[in-house]
Amino acid sequence: MSEAAGRETAPSPPAGAVVLAAIFVTSLATAQLTAAKVLAFGLPFELPLAGAELALPGAALAYALTFLASDCYTELYGKRAAQVLVNVAFAMNFLVLALVWSTILAPAAPSSIDPEAFELVLGASTNIVLGSLLAYVVSQNLDVVVFHALREATGGEKLWLRNVASTATSQLVDTVIFVGIAFWLVPQTVGIGPQLPGAIVVSLMVGQYLLKLLIVVLDTPVVYLITGAIRRSESTVR
Repeated sequence: MSEAAGRETAPSPPAGAVVLAAIFVTSLATAQLTAAKVLAFGLPFELPLAGAELALPGAALAYALTFLASDCYTELYGKRAAQVLVNVAFAMNFLVLALVWSTILAPAAPSSIDPEAFELVLGASTNIVLGSLLAYVVSQNLDVVVFHALREATGGEKLWLRNVASTATSQLVDTVIFVGIAFWLVPQTVGIGPQLPGAIVVSLMVGQYLLKLLIVVLDTPVVYLITGAIRRSESTVR
């Protein structure tokens, strides 16, 4: 068989896998670039440890979308495929950092925006990079493992249970690792990043995790819609 004929008969990747991988990597890259900004939302009531203001890193929403995409991916294509996606995307974090910093370090034209402002906005500090990378590689792999284990334990039933339980567990680990390293451990031990009071660090953990719990509850119907639509589409193609 000729090389051209081989290319014509080679199976194309499922469209659903490509779309979910694109959502996953896009959300992850966005989270990497927005993690340094701390958001604050006033509440009409007080929460334990957080008070009347919900504080959370700017990457919380984008990062939560990565768990939605990875859960759908695990459900449709299995544990091994999801682990490949998670760990390839981990390597892509370094590509994003390399591209951003190569642009920061390159000489600026007179017509450019202020290079210092550009670096301030896009140049993630060491504490953010260390916290986000370690939190990512631990929590995303944990999410895939827990999701798959619950799928096996329930015989493929109760998608809502494995979506909520796997994400709630892995997001708790992610929140503690990221906030603990980025906003407490590295600033306190190495002196890189703002040294926030312990109460603020705890508030960041609580705020971020509460938002993630709300998202995982709200996104469960979305997981059903996405996985159902992709299954119908791929079964029609086959």
